[in-house]
Amino acid sequence: MHLEITDQPIAIAAVLARVEDAGAGAVNAFVGTVRNQSTGRRVVRLHYESYDTMALRQLEHVVKQAQEKWPMLRQVAVVHRKGTLEIGDVAVVVAVSTPHRAESFDACEFIIDTLKQVVTIWKKEEYEDGSVWVAAHP
Repeated sequence: MHLEITDQPIAIAAVLARVEDAGAGAVNAFVGTVRNQSTGRRVVRLHYESYDTMALRQLEHVVKQAQEKWPMLRQVAVVHRKGTLEIGDVAVVVAVSTPHRAESFDACEFIIDTLKQVVTIWKKEEYEDGSVWVAAHP
């Protein structure tokens, strides 16, 4: 399991390399990027903040839940960016490997969806005319 919160650009290939496994027939990844609009407003950049120690502990719990649901899960890597991100920047990468594709898709989706619900990472959207913190959780 590789879990990381970083203020540096995320190298997608490096995250994928972390989940290589000779027993895996499937590797699935989710790559979240910064888009230029949200709720009908033009986004100019995002800013992520986190309480790293707590966020990593929560993320580890999410991955352990995934491992319980999908015991065939071979490797997992999750890297989330913090700081100021521009349009097109990679904000998060979740990668998993499993023997078969169905579990790979399901586990990856579970991890990103649960991460967004319970991990202490906060996002501020900056617009041309102001900014707002969104999805403040938990």
